[in-house]
Amino acid sequence: MSSNSTTYDAIIVGVGTSGGFLAKSLSEAGLRCLALEAGRHLDRHTYPRSEVDANALLYWGGGIELNHDARIGLLRARVVGGGSIVNQALMDRFDDDAFDSWRETSGVGFFSTDAMAPWYEKAESSICLQEIPAEYRNRNAEIFREGFDNNGYEWAPLRRAQRDCRYQDGNDCIACLWGCRIDSKQSTNVTMVPKALAAGLDLIPEFEASTVAESADGVTVTGKHGDGREETFQGRRLILASGAIGNSKLLLRSGFAAKLPALGNNFFSHPQYMELGLYEEPVDAHRGPMQSLKSADAGFRRSGFKLENVYAPPAAVAMLVPGFGRAHLRHMRQLSHFACIEVCVRDTNPGRIRMGRGGSFSVEKSLNAEDQARRDRGLAAIHNIFLSTGAKEIISGSIAISLHLMGGCNMGVDPQRSVVSPEFHVHGTRHIYTADSSVFPNAPGINPALTIMALSIRASEQILAEAKSA
Repeated sequence: MSSNSTTYDAIIVGVGTSGGFLAKSLSEAGLRCLALEAGRHLDRHTYPRSEVDANALLYWGGGIELNHDARIGLLRARVVGGGSIVNQALMDRFDDDAFDSWRETSGVGFFSTDAMAPWYEKAESSICLQEIPAEYRNRNAEIFREGFDNNGYEWAPLRRAQRDCRYQDGNDCIACLWGCRIDSKQSTNVTMVPKALAAGLDLIPEFEASTVAESADGVTVTGKHGDGREETFQGRRLILASGAIGNSKLLLRSGFAAKLPALGNNFFSHPQYMELGLYEEPVDAHRGPMQSLKSADAGFRRSGFKLENVYAPPAAVAMLVPGFGRAHLRHMRQLSHFACIEVCVRDTNPGRIRMGRGGSFSVEKSLNAEDQARRDRGLAAIHNIFLSTGAKEIISGSIAISLHLMGGCNMGVDPQRSVVSPEFHVHGTRHIYTADSSVFPNAPGINPALTIMALSIRASEQILAEAKSA
């Protein structure tokens, strides 16, 4: 095993949404930073061109990981840019309901819409935000809108991090699940990482950190390159930005559980269930903007769910559609006639991330009675939408999918019940920070990306202030 002789001002583990923002902010402020990412550094010229290749190259587990009883599929990006590469870039601020719950759970005073507003403004000013023009909504979105109107539900356009998707040229957003080939999607690989590299960031892709340690003077990070070489890096401070599972796993493997009793607990995931409506005429839900509308219904919010028009590539739909043999084939042959709406549950039952033998991990996560009731209320609304718009059959997805992986290192004032302090320090440490979705105290029921950005910007200013006073 080799040891790098450079001592960095900051080592960032994980280059997703949070890591990209932190790398840019700290590097431009003059800190010498190293960013370590387990995935590849791809761009619009090298993103995969097929769904199968995308699953293998862009995600942990070859496309999907499963919870303890295989009832929830966990989607976790493994690429420079992280979730900002593979998601649909939906950008919403959290509301009072989300922050009131966070503040009550954590005791953290700045969890409020007013206190977070300046940080949201900084995040929003750093990327391009757009809504899909009505004339470019596809038929799947129009079924969503018509069904909402028919049932008296409230809907709203989605605000997305994108710039000039050129829909008039026939671009289909479903391909952006494998990385945007025209750099319209405002991923951190487009917006933050190039600026960080220009400011002096050292970026090492295909390096998986295995353990971290803190001393009086700083930190060390040990791991393996993609070719199997082991290496150790030294830094004055460490920023964990590898998400709920990645951060929890790294700290657990490094022996922090003894002094952090909440480590790995309070894991939430917004379980999502896709419902398919089969129509007589083609819907072509894969054409044009894949997602453009969302529910904005106060009753839905109180009931603990939200709805979005959405779709998935063929292999994913094949996994979700129930049945075997001819029954399954019959549905797949009607792929272009499916409309799709998903219900996203604001889950209340916290899960746990636990280490097993040989470095393996498990996610103990399930839906309690309340979560199941929230799901069922959302599914009932979807059925109303489909039936009111002429669907001749409704097909329920056979597995929950979770893309919003949150918690495990929740923020709070009590070290016995939380892992990270309001100053973004891991409790009991001087040099280890985190600000990504792993610090979420519970499930907000709102897409997390914009809040991850805002928290990361706030954390970068905290880190820089402490660096100046050291």
